[in-house]
Amino acid sequence: MTAITIDHVSRSFGTVRAVDDVSLEIRDGEFFTLLGPSGCGKTTLLRTIAGFADLTAGQIRFGDRRIDTLPPHRRNTGMVFQNYAIFPNLTVGGNVAYGLKARSVPDGQMRERVSRALKLVHLDGYTERWPHQLSGGQLQRVAIARCLVIEPEVLLLDEPLSNLDAKLRVEMRAEIRQLQQQLKITAIYVTHDQEEALAMSDRIAVMRSGRLEQVASPQAIYRAPATPFVAEFMGTTNLLSGTIAGRDGETLRIQVGQQEFRAHGDGRQGETVTFSLRPETVRLLAPGESAPAGWSVLHTDLAHVEFLGAITRLDLAVGNGATLRVASLDVLPDELKARGRISAAYDPRRVTVFRNG
Repeated sequence: MTAITIDHVSRSFGTVRAVDDVSLEIRDGEFFTLLGPSGCGKTTLLRTIAGFADLTAGQIRFGDRRIDTLPPHRRNTGMVFQNYAIFPNLTVGGNVAYGLKARSVPDGQMRERVSRALKLVHLDGYTERWPHQLSGGQLQRVAIARCLVIEPEVLLLDEPLSNLDAKLRVEMRAEIRQLQQQLKITAIYVTHDQEEALAMSDRIAVMRSGRLEQVASPQAIYRAPATPFVAEFMGTTNLLSGTIAGRDGETLRIQVGQQEFRAHGDGRQGETVTFSLRPETVRLLAPGESAPAGWSVLHTDLAHVEFLGAITRLDLAVGNGATLRVASLDVLPDELKARGRISAAYDPRRVTVFRNG
């Protein structure tokens, strides 16, 4: 296993800094994800680790060994590309063996390692098949086997599932994660898909404009976003602005339109703050129902409702044109419309406050 140190790394293209002073410590055997929108620098950072892009500044180390000065073939990394990069003129076995031939591995050992790698990705018996005879998921497995057969220290994956259909993506992400845990190999995974990152990762680095916005576990990234950008990027949220009207102990009172929200956080009376509240953390109260102890209650009008089967999405008017989005299970729109005013409760501890400026 290999720990990776990315130390103040930058990569520029002319006047554009695609990666801007990024520092990371990736642990032995960790599944680490670089997540962000297109153009945020995540693939460029991955390519600097693989050796396909030179650094403008900084260093990269595998353990105690500096690798950013080495050519790609001496870094002992395996990279899985978005477009698979399978050679159409070689069989499955030929594709998987390609890296071993380049390393002059003896034929007998080569056949044994190719067979073992294909078995790992559930393609044993496919050695003589041609790429055009395979499905997209099978081609991706060949690409992974081709990386694993050279026994790399680090596995690098650049949006490897983006060309697959939704059902196969879910299946393949589980397989990749299981394989990484089985081999105990350090893996760096690039994606723009938030669900993929949450489902697969030990830790996630959210990137924006070449810089790190937050590095944390999936749970912390989702439940305690460090910035408004992370809160919005990691799924649906209510991102509202209001003025601190006061505080009761450790609880802030934030005025938004005609409603007063409560949150745990820092701030001074009169200060304008932005806060995040996830739609699924808001609970609709039935007529006469009390909120759990310590929760706050809003009494609002229903602005919009959308029935999606198991989930009903609704917007509650909080004043000044602002709405609070709520996602609720097993609630029928006709029942909500018949209530008139809607009562909704939330736990102030689930509100994340961002101080403006």
